[in-house]
Amino acid sequence: MTQDKSGDPLSSDELGRYARHIVLPEVGGAGQQKLKRARILVIGAGGIGSPVVLYLAAAGVGTIGIADDDTVSLSNLQRQVLHGTADIGRAKLDSAAERVAALNPHVAMSPHGVRIDAANGAAIVAAYDLVIDGSDNFATRYALADLCAAAERPLVTAAVNRFNGSLTTLMPYATNADGNALPGYRDLFPEAPPAGLVPSCAEAGILGVVTGILGTLAAAEAIKLVCGIGEPLLGRLLLVDVLQMRFETIRYRRSKAAPARD
Repeated sequence: MTQDKSGDPLSSDELGRYARHIVLPEVGGAGQQKLKRARILVIGAGGIGSPVVLYLAAAGVGTIGIADDDTVSLSNLQRQVLHGTADIGRAKLDSAAERVAALNPHVAMSPHGVRIDAANGAAIVAAYDLVIDGSDNFATRYALADLCAAAERPLVTAAVNRFNGSLTTLMPYATNADGNALPGYRDLFPEAPPAGLVPSCAEAGILGVVTGILGTLAAAEAIKLVCGIGEPLLGRLLLVDVLQMRFETIRYRRSKAAPARD
């Protein structure tokens, strides 16, 4: 684990590094300090997680946790831009740590060499302010959604398939301006599709840049949430179709059948 300096004031080097943020009235010095204090957990150092980690590090997020138990393979390199050819066979956490350190020495990285599930994830999730899900399977997505809801942590969740992607933000423990409970993951996807119905990237293929687009958008959502700016994708699902270069947003609500959450 890299040393955590998130409680320190912005140094002269950081003021110069983040100058283009600080000049934005919506961010400013106060917002940049919030980013420095932030602790964000990224699930997966793969196609979606790679741009997420790079942009969070570049933005000055003080502590970035990465949960991944995989190694780099040749077929990853078409989209997983955290890793290079020399990293083939290495743990993704190791190559990710090197890239983060090279990009921004002011960022601390916390590695978690596990596949997050209901049994091991509670303590990990609770140690962070916000979670970004870039996993590639429904079991992890449902488990993570439950863990974040129980810990009352915002969850930015992204998914991709071939030329398409989706993104939303979940805070089912909170209410909207009208006092209505915000929806959770199961309000959007009540149950996982049958095994084998949704092909994996290895089976169906994936245009590499699709993961870059969704990962960058997920990082933007996280930065907005940390700084308290803009309108997050709460109760809204962003759909991205790269072949048609079309972006659509659909609204969804808390299901009346959903159990009450304390």
